[in-house]
Amino acid sequence: MSSRTPKTVAVLMGGPGAERAVSLSTGQECATALRQAGYFVVEIDAGPDLVNELTLADPDVVFNALHGRWGEDGCVQGVLEWMKLPYTHSGVLCSALAMDKEKTKDVFRGVGLPVVDSLLMAREDLVGAHPMPLPYVIKPNNEGSSVGVYLVDLGAEAPPELSTDMPDMVMVEAFAPGRELTTTVVGDRALTVTDILTNTWYDYDAKYAEGGSKHVVPAELPEDIFQACLEYALKAHAVLGCRGISRTDFRWDETRGLAGLILLETNTQPGMTPTSLSPEQATAVGIPFPKLCRFLVEDASCNR
Repeated sequence: MSSRTPKTVAVLMGGPGAERAVSLSTGQECATALRQAGYFVVEIDAGPDLVNELTLADPDVVFNALHGRWGEDGCVQGVLEWMKLPYTHSGVLCSALAMDKEKTKDVFRGVGLPVVDSLLMAREDLVGAHPMPLPYVIKPNNEGSSVGVYLVDLGAEAPPELSTDMPDMVMVEAFAPGRELTTTVVGDRALTVTDILTNTWYDYDAKYAEGGSKHVVPAELPEDIFQACLEYALKAHAVLGCRGISRTDFRWDETRGLAGLILLETNTQPGMTPTSLSPEQATAVGIPFPKLCRFLVEDASCNR
């Protein structure tokens, strides 16, 4: 370890959000990898006493392994900026922007990145008539990882009754048919493309349950589609102002060629669990998991 390398890393995990369980798994995997890379690691479950715990730990760097609201939306990033603690992943503005799916799509539209039609609606208004032609998807506008996603398929007579834990405002989005693809960006490099195969569609269980999906990496795609995924992911990373690592998800309708490739969203805190896509892509291009985590620590800063 060089004299410039931080020796103490606080790994933030857990937290109060809907993705707490996944974050705990991500945090534990990253803590193990960072110890293998030679760091002294303090694991912190991010709760109401977070500031005191960080003060006691006095880390050189904070590794943000949180997912979803509070940890991925600019909130904890603001706390770390206020404490003047260098941290990994994206900063306050990018995190808040990327967590808002509709605002992210507005940014993508502005630079010519392809997305499907969508609108925001009050949950209480989603009764009776369909808000757009079938099929469509209903999802929270500010959660990630397929939390609370409803697929309203052909033949549905009315919108579904939403769970009471859905937010007051939801996104209604035209369903994009086709294959599920994803590309991770690390630094200024788009790694590769993964083709995600599932029996149904890529919901929360398919993402995180053992055997929930099969990943083909690198994806077996026409060269123009493969290259477009890399280029679009880099452009999304740049236009949102991402730092460190991001992962952009796509759908590709192969009957339409390049016109059938659309962006779903960009994730600024990709999962790093045993079934997660970004570590798998890094390994596929020759970046072992401890080296990936080490890069993120070395990239850490304030004012991100």
